[in-house]
Amino acid sequence: MRSVRLRLTGATSLRDGQMQQRSVAIENGRISKGPLPEVDLTGYYILPGIVDLHGAALDVLRASLPCRTDAGTLFAVAEQEAAAHGVTTAWLSQGWSWEGGAADPAEAQRILSLHADYVACRALLDLRMSLVCETHTVESRDALLGAIRRYRVDLVHFANRFAALTTGAPGLHSVSADLSMRLRRAGSESREVPRHLCRLAEGFDTLGVTYGSLDDPDGETRETFSMIGAKLCTRPARRQAAALARAVGDPVLLPAPAILNGGAGPSDAAAIDFVRTGLCNALVSDRSYAALPQAAFALAENGLLGLPRAWAMVSSIPAAIVGLPDRGVIDYGRRADLALVNARTHVVEGTIVAGRVAHLAGAVADRFLSSPAEVALAAE
Repeated sequence: MRSVRLRLTGATSLRDGQMQQRSVAIENGRISKGPLPEVDLTGYYILPGIVDLHGAALDVLRASLPCRTDAGTLFAVAEQEAAAHGVTTAWLSQGWSWEGGAADPAEAQRILSLHADYVACRALLDLRMSLVCETHTVESRDALLGAIRRYRVDLVHFANRFAALTTGAPGLHSVSADLSMRLRRAGSESREVPRHLCRLAEGFDTLGVTYGSLDDPDGETRETFSMIGAKLCTRPARRQAAALARAVGDPVLLPAPAILNGGAGPSDAAAIDFVRTGLCNALVSDRSYAALPQAAFALAENGLLGLPRAWAMVSSIPAAIVGLPDRGVIDYGRRADLALVNARTHVVEGTIVAGRVAHLAGAVADRFLSSPAEVALAAE
């Protein structure tokens, strides 16, 4: 699909950190200045497209769709759901673990290969892959670094389910014989794990990978990961981990669904309290793309943050965290990544990615289809 060439008028747009009555022009996939055919978006917000640094959509879809669903369909469904909620740049999380199954290293490499094919011919969004690398994966280190290099993976999270499964977690007594064997094998590598993680960190640095950790249970764990360069603190399990991260300048990423669920979230406090006390930099979708715009508006409606600041937590801040200066804000010359939001209902009715329409619904679709600008586009 060719990029649109038009001016969106009548809406309130987020520009220069403020909500302003300003039109937004799009040309050659970027924000422009020139006089262009117009689409009237009175009654709407034009907001920067959402940048999602941790999405568990593949795991959700594997559990909900038929077991024989091919990977291309998984990517397409995840992408459509993301686009329908204003996401323009997204990382899909894929496990790399000693546990086997969907996170087995061989399966992970297959998914990375299929993703590369999908992006080359079908992707509507800037759809990327991230890896959740279990700590006890010494034997597959070379394969991991090779896969990251081959498939240009640029985001990795460390995780440690081995610790959770071997410290009296509920249900441990009922694990399968296969998992029990895998636990013993992973346990035999424990002495090598610290050196293994340092070598991975060195490799990530060489390859230009952004990396962090997932589900830090305490400040000590977060400090350890921070010291080897794993700066992102994503979905911390307790306030202590988030507080340590902020104390040393590491970004804290909380799941947007936890903002909406009141007391749910990190186990020792409501997630919204992390925002209130400055222990959260940005939000991620985790298991729900819909929660990203909803959480931003909820923070604004609760009076905790103004809408520009709340929306920055899903756009400009995550973009800055991973070094993407061309998106996350609406400004001349930047990528035309936009979320078109009904100002009354706060529903995302349109998503534009690098100037291309990825999602249209509701009255926004009617306005595009009835405008002279859209007719001219169709003629092209």
